[in-house]
Order: sequence, then C-alpha cells, then structure tokens
Amino acid sequence: MRKLLLILSCAFASEVYSQQIILEEFATVSNPTEITASPTNDNRLFAVDQSGLIKIVNANGTIEATNFLNITDRVNFSGEMGLLGLAFHPDFATNRYFYVYYNRAGRTITVSRFTANSANPNTADPATEKVMLSIEKPFTNHNGGSIHFGADGYLWISTGDGGSGGDPNGNGQNRNSLLGKMLRIDVNSTAAYNIPPTNPFVGVDGADEIWSYGLRNGWKYSFDRTTNNIWIADVGQNLIEEINRVPATTPAVNYGWRCYEGNSEYNTTGCANASTMTFPVVQYDHSGGKCSITGGYVYRGNLYPDLVGKYIFADYCSAQIGILNNTTITWSSAFDGNNFTTFGEDNSKQLYIAAANGKIFKVKSTNLAVSDVDKNQIQISPIPAKDFIFIKNIYEKNLTAEILDLSGRSVLNINVAENDKSIDVTTLKSGNYILVLKKDDVKIMSQKIIKE
Repeated sequence: MRKLLLILSCAFASEVYSQQIILEEFATVSNPTEITASPTNDNRLFAVDQSGLIKIVNANGTIEATNFLNITDRVNFSGEMGLLGLAFHPDFATNRYFYVYYNRAGRTITVSRFTANSANPNTADPATEKVMLSIEKPFTNHNGGSIHFGADGYLWISTGDGGSGGDPNGNGQNRNSLLGKMLRIDVNSTAAYNIPPTNPFVGVDGADEIWSYGLRNGWKYSFDRTTNNIWIADVGQNLIEEINRVPATTPAVNYGWRCYEGNSEYNTTGCANASTMTFPVVQYDHSGGKCSITGGYVYRGNLYPDLVGKYIFADYCSAQIGILNNTTITWSSAFDGNNFTTFGEDNSKQLYIAAANGKIFKVKSTNLAVSDVDKNQIQISPIPAKDFIFIKNIYEKNLTAEILDLSGRSVLNINVAENDKSIDVTTLKSGNYILVLKKDDVKIMSQKIIKE
C-alpha cells in the first residue's frame, strides 16, 4: 500500500506561505547511493547499490528482477566506499555506453565505461569494462563519487580529498592532485580519455584533468540545465555544511577547503588570499542534530510551482529536507527513520530521494499545478461501463474518483484501486454521469461517463 509522509515545514519570515513537502514511498532497493534517469527518455530510474549492483526501477515503482549491472566482484564495499556514481553517455541510444564511479580493492577510485547488451539494453556485460581513470587514495573516507555529463558533452567527476580528517595531505589545495577536485574529461576517445583543451591547467602548473578545486567531499553535485549552474553540496569537517553554486562555464574555481570550512578559517597555513576563493552561496551549522549534507537538484518540473527554481537537498543525520530559495533555507521537520543518501531526477524533471534503509521516495508538494498534468495520455474505459471503470496510462498513487450526476450532485466518492486503477461503479444506476479524477484531493481531470 502506498505510504505518504507529510511534513509541514517552518516558514521563514520572508515566506508569504508555508510549504508542505510530501514524500511518497515509491520503491525499495538496497544501499542506494545514486538515482539516475533512464537514457531512453522514459521515466524509469536506474538505482545504484553501493555493493556493486545497478537496478532498473520501472515507472510504477517495481524493480526489474535482472540486474542492469553486477560488478560486486570488483567493488570494495566498505564504509563510505563502494559503487557511488552512474552516468549514461549522451549517445547511449547509439553506442550503449555508460560510466560508473567506484572503489576497487585498496581504496582506488575508478571511473570505468561499460556497454549495455545490444540484444537486451536492459542488461550490461561486466566483461565490457574499460577503465578510464584510476586515482589512488590514502584513506577509506571522502570518496566523492558524483559523475554527470555537462552541457558541453564532457564527463564531470567529483572527487573527495582522500579522507581522514582535516585533509592531512593538503590535497584540496594541491592542483597536482586529482583528489578534492571537480574533474572534466573527454570520453570520446580511443584512448582512455582526452583532455578538453579549455580545461584551465592545460599547459600550466596543475593537472590537466582539473576544472575546479578546493573541495572536501562533494556529496552530491548536479547541473541546473536551465541556468547551466553547477551546484555542489560539500560535506564539512566538524561545524559547517556548505552549498556552492557557480556557472558551469567558470573554470579554475577554488572552493577553499582546507583553508576554509564554509566561510570560517580552518587551516590557512600556506593558503592563497581569500579573495582568490569562491565561498558558498549558503552554509548551515550542526545544530538540531545536523551533521552531513546530501546534495540534490534545482526543481525544474511542472507539477509543483512552489518548488520551481529552488534547490532541494537534505541532511543525513537530522533526516530533514532543505529548500534553498536564493540564500534562505527552509527546513522540513524530520522524516524519522530516513537517513537520506542521494537524490535523483527523472526525465520529467520530477525529484526522488533515497535513504540508507533502501526506500526511494517521490519528492512532492501539496501545491500541485493540475493544469500542467499531462492529461492527454490518460484513458478512461469502458464507456459505457457495467461494473468497473479503468484508468489507464497513469502511474500515480492516492487517486480518488468523485462521480457527479448531471445536476452536479455528488453521488459517489471512492478510492481508485492501486493494483489495476479500477473504479467500482456497481452501485450506480444506469445513466450519464461526470467522473472527476483527483490526486491527493486535487482535481486532475473530469470526463463524462455512461453507466449501463
């Protein structure tokens, strides 16, 4: 049965209304570390299991029995290490390439390409692995792990600073280390990869792969495709969590770690002037049980107008969801029992969030823009109907139907069956009626029906 978690968030003085965030339980997997949209323009999701599996989640929340990929034989699944990232090549429909980010034995960060099977692109052969990039790291924690293709067609890779505490090796500020960085590589190469010629340290001091630096442990980052900004949620040391936002076209950004934790000095020994660094657009402390940021996305869907343009993220320890509007964070109350590990976005730009307990939720608001719901695909049949009416091509849960007679009087209110989206109309007398379909008590559509 569908479960809804409804939280009324605390409204800041700058808000003219309070917001209601709903988490609708959608699917259950194991050890989720990433949720990636289908490469084939449908609304399936690909859920990454830290142990080394990738599962396909269908649009109705069911899980395909066969793994898309199983590389548990080579993934070092321990603590913060494991299979952490997934990105599909922009030309996946043609080349069937996709890329993963994981730890091998000995903590090595590995970015590899795999190929989906031609006969069944819902599965991939582990033997097709082509290792693109290997980065040795000294400690088990701070692995980073987000990978995405940018609008420029290059693969962007977020790495942690190598671990321990306080970045003891100074990797974040070392432009010759690939740790604590945002990397950018060209995977369209017969070699492992090529270096984009516009990377900022090509031909000068610094590793050619680096696009920006000074990160502690970005978990996670995302692109806002509308503005082409990059958003990085960087986990803090002991006191501060930070959110960074810069244009994706701006190279050589220094985000400041380990010199600064958020806006506060941490260890400025040997550091450049603060004027050369880019500080977070917003930060928050660890009050109220907060401890570790989980980055999300700017909402660009068309269902919840109150969320559009706002950055949605979470805190792992407090189990709260944050909504960032400009520089103001509005926090939800805690969704108890859910330590949020990652967000995802489907091809309709709707958001999902996963927790360490394996649950994947749809992220929603009660302010539903019904006028923006695609009603053209919904079919109501049979007409005329005898005992049952069926709603086709809609996968939403918590649907209800109100039946009105032609004078507008309500004669039946009933839940739409979850399993087959049926409406029992056996109690209706023969005649003409109006069926009003609702989602969470908000009207989606209405249509004339005939009862035999």
